[in-house]
Amino acid sequence: MHVTARAWSSSANLGPGFDAFGLAVRAFHDEVTLRRIPRGTRMITDGSVPSDPARNTAGLVVARMARMFKKKGGLEITVKKGVPPGMGLGSSGASAAAAAVAFDRLHGLGLGPDELVRCAGAGETASAGTAHYDNVAASVLGGFVIAGEGVVRIRPPAGLRLCIAIPDVRVPRSKTRASRALVPKRVPLADHVSNMAAAASMAAGFATRDPALIGRSATDVIAEPARARTVPGLAAVRRGAVRAGAHGAAISGAGPSVIAFADVSADLGRITAAMSRGFKSAGIGCRTVACAPAPAARILP
Repeated sequence: MHVTARAWSSSANLGPGFDAFGLAVRAFHDEVTLRRIPRGTRMITDGSVPSDPARNTAGLVVARMARMFKKKGGLEITVKKGVPPGMGLGSSGASAAAAAVAFDRLHGLGLGPDELVRCAGAGETASAGTAHYDNVAASVLGGFVIAGEGVVRIRPPAGLRLCIAIPDVRVPRSKTRASRALVPKRVPLADHVSNMAAAASMAAGFATRDPALIGRSATDVIAEPARARTVPGLAAVRRGAVRAGAHGAAISGAGPSVIAFADVSADLGRITAAMSRGFKSAGIGCRTVACAPAPAARILP
């Protein structure tokens, strides 16, 4: 018996919502297949991610869920990567989400959304060193999520569109941990208030189905300035996107990708072209994707 689950890529932080905001984006997806075998754990990957289950996000999730729910027997875990690793698009979160959903179905656990998110969060320790839930919650639940004491999901506006620019840069395997280390541990009160106001405005934009408010709220005076040097051309990319019709833009997760927020009436090709020119001004090529918010992870037939 085997089960395959698909989970979409995600963008975390979205400007002011560091470690709290996540948005599932229909740009890329991962698929995880779990197959029963007589004993042990066997992992199959394409080589872009570790094949050691103890170092792979999907492997960590499966091991944790097997312990939690006292499930014995061997499993073969096949990870089909579609989300580019290390680019700020929730690659580890997508694999973790798909693994959690697949394990739940394979064993007939019937877990609720919050339980699935908690289980998937274990996979983030492979890339970030600690469990955090912004990306995995978005990939498990779909739409826009706020990860705090619990997870709140808000359905995005039907007219919201995203333009993502993924620069052609090499990133180290430890990129997520290194990027998190750049974020200041202490911040001035004025900066805290600025980010809090922007985060509240963005949440209100999602709640009121207002793409323009969402985009205008994509500002961050704490984490993004500290990480800006890791995204050469960031200012030009953001400026170009807004001039071409986007409502705002921000580093996607820990970067180096940049996400811009627009609505269905915008010329998305014009926005992505402007973002490409922004990276080109820094001597960097990029690929771009125009897409919409993504739905929840699901079992494939």
